[in-house]
Amino acid sequence: MTRIAPKNWYRQRSAGDGITWIDEPYIQEFYRCNIWHVRGRDRDLMVDSGMGVVSLRQWVPLVSERPLDAVASHTHFDHIGCHHEFPCRLCHSAEAEILADPTRVNTLADPYVTDEIFDALPDVPYSSTTYAVKSAPATRILEDGDMIDLGDRVFEVIHTPGHSPGGIALWEAATSVLISGDLVYDGPLIEDTYHANAEAYVRSMQRLARLPVRVVHGGHFPSFSGARLTEIITNWLKEKGL
Repeated sequence: MTRIAPKNWYRQRSAGDGITWIDEPYIQEFYRCNIWHVRGRDRDLMVDSGMGVVSLRQWVPLVSERPLDAVASHTHFDHIGCHHEFPCRLCHSAEAEILADPTRVNTLADPYVTDEIFDALPDVPYSSTTYAVKSAPATRILEDGDMIDLGDRVFEVIHTPGHSPGGIALWEAATSVLISGDLVYDGPLIEDTYHANAEAYVRSMQRLARLPVRVVHGGHFPSFSGARLTEIITNWLKEKGL
């Protein structure tokens, strides 16, 4: 398989509203986590950190230029691989234990991480069979309704269990921007992980549907409009007979 130099591993694109979309283009799209970087006046915000097979902090200067809150939307392997590189780590209380003591099982590295999820491999020492997320204990525990204040921007923590117990979305009311994690994105949703909860998933989707969203930045796949969010959730609920 082709090997990619670390300097070329990550891709950065503007998402508007002072938000940068960072991802790992050599991981297949279904498994490729979106990393969202938000510029603030006093500090920055980063939601999720990718697989961790190449250092994010070393090879994406944007995330190390200023004080930054590294938020875990949840603790699956593809979202927290580089959290250990950042001094300020935020996570919902329901998954803080996983962030502090990750295993191949509780982060879903087993069974998903194989060479088959890559289109090319990083040009660094790496083996899918021994891949593991590093411990990154939370320095701030999040709960529903908490605020993350960047000085001129404030994001509300919305607890969205269903995909996982401690899943969260971040809502910026002033701009109608929703960073939704893996609860909802414009692609096939995962509802059957070992700690998923079908009833909680429904409640979380109904809650997000009530927000006056303009744009959604999901955990996977490209961003989409608030109208598309309504369509996705409406169709999803209909499939559940609700």
